[in-house]
Amino acid sequence: MNWKQPNRVILQGIAEPMVSHYAARMKAYGTAIVAGISAGQGGGEIEQIPVFDLVEDAIEQLGEVEATLIFDPPYQVLDAALEAIAAGIRQVIVLSAGVPPLDVAQLLSHAQKTNTLLLGPGSNGIFIPDRVCLGTFNTPCYKAGSVGIVGRSSHMCDEVALALNRAGIGQSLVVSLGRDRIVGSGFQQWLPILEADDTTKAIVLIVKSDNAQEEAAAYYLNSQRTKPVIAYLAGLRAPREKIFLNAATIIANQLSYSVAFTKTERQTVTAFKEAGIEMAKKPSELPKFLNKVLSKTEKK
Repeated sequence: MNWKQPNRVILQGIAEPMVSHYAARMKAYGTAIVAGISAGQGGGEIEQIPVFDLVEDAIEQLGEVEATLIFDPPYQVLDAALEAIAAGIRQVIVLSAGVPPLDVAQLLSHAQKTNTLLLGPGSNGIFIPDRVCLGTFNTPCYKAGSVGIVGRSSHMCDEVALALNRAGIGQSLVVSLGRDRIVGSGFQQWLPILEADDTTKAIVLIVKSDNAQEEAAAYYLNSQRTKPVIAYLAGLRAPREKIFLNAATIIANQLSYSVAFTKTERQTVTAFKEAGIEMAKKPSELPKFLNKVLSKTEKK
């Protein structure tokens, strides 16, 4: 899975409620939105963005597109994403939440076959402070710096960023994995991207104790980590819910919500400790850990 900051972006579902608001915010931040897609509304404009009926029409008239942000209703997301991939777009961010599980399973399979980066469903997008906003982030919460943040929702990313800002620590790349029970990419896919990012000097993972992603992330960190990583264990007392990341697990478990949750907070903490990862119990503890590891990095 490859990530490249896109220079040309489209919005699928641009006529949906609130999307024009987010489109205006992204444009004001400098995001190059070249077109919007909304079947039956081609030929018009929304927030001075030309609207087309089909992704293919937009590309034919405007040229290559590097990423799409999908805001379509949940039951239309699969068709929208497959349309974008068929048109040659290889970075797909699904902001719509509540996409049917079997639709996501099918989309995951197709994304893997076509080497397409898939983020979401239920993602808030990707944000690089002072450079580009691809989604619905609360941009005033962030400032440019050298710490990457990966979490499920922008709300927790906001909380972490504000805590870092108060300590004078800015952010390099912020990724919202998505709130749905099945998501297209997780920590294991984004950690190598942050490892390869020249701007990122340290990484904060916002983890929960009931998720298979954490086990995969800890395994990766234990074997391939080159940059300092701090984990913030969020939602210690929140209701448990699993997010599944592969087709076999989806087929076995996704069709029923009555899944037995056996992963405990202690197991999660143990997995990260074995990987040599410091763990913060609240956002305000993160600057202490980060200042320590960043100072070591600067001395090298």
